[in-house]
Amino acid sequence: MNEISRAGYVGQALPAASDVALERRYREALSVSRTPWNDTIASQLDHRSVRAFLAEPLPDGTLEVLVAAAQSAPSSSNVQAWSVIAVEDPERRARLAAIAGNQKHIELAPIFLVFVADLSRVHRIAERAGATTDGLDYTESFLIASLDAAFAAQNALVAAESLELGAVYIGALRNNAEEVARILGLPPRAFAVVGLVVGRPDPAVLTDVKPRLPQDAVLHRDVYSTAREEDAFARCDRHTLMFRREQQLDATPWTHLALQRLHSVASLKGRHLLREQLERLGFSFR
Repeated sequence: MNEISRAGYVGQALPAASDVALERRYREALSVSRTPWNDTIASQLDHRSVRAFLAEPLPDGTLEVLVAAAQSAPSSSNVQAWSVIAVEDPERRARLAAIAGNQKHIELAPIFLVFVADLSRVHRIAERAGATTDGLDYTESFLIASLDAAFAAQNALVAAESLELGAVYIGALRNNAEEVARILGLPPRAFAVVGLVVGRPDPAVLTDVKPRLPQDAVLHRDVYSTAREEDAFARCDRHTLMFRREQQLDATPWTHLALQRLHSVASLKGRHLLREQLERLGFSFR
């Protein structure tokens, strides 16, 4: 991970590492007097999406450790309704990259994992036991499997970053859920929720921590309140413009970026068909 920069503090008392990391995440100070802190939180706050990787392979056992970390995530009722596919075949990777908008890092990174919401496993167990699975046909079961897969993926990402690796999620696999299922040979009642690219970051391609919304916009106490969100949006827009200027990106504030992603059906890039595709893949939404 990049070291926390301490430039600008020559001749002054250095701020706590937690203060520096929190200010980097929000581009403004967090108004708390003390912050509990450890290396895990430091690694989490240092997260940034990495899309440029060195070609070198990762140490033996890396994949297995990431999967073990993923399996250590919470699972609803311990059903463990998810699976993960490590995609190594270059031709399959190329086809998945094409679905995901030709993201070349899918083809080039040492590890590409696809996390699957998987209700097929418990269905097979029921078939062997002669048991019924009427509960699989409800939206709640789809959510259980999807959330299990997402929690597992996030655990794998945190583990990768703790090993000083870089990672980026590939949500664009949902652009065509049926074709992804065909490429990966998924059984009925299985769906690729998200991909995760993992590798050693290329030091020649600099990345930085992207500013998030101030907590005024996301932290509610007891009841939901919009009282402070307008000011929080304005601050986030300013911080985003500064970040994008530093990254040599176009001058688009956060509020515009959020609207661009959701302002039309076309902006969903095919995912407006996801419900129908999921039903054809064997999921029901009663």
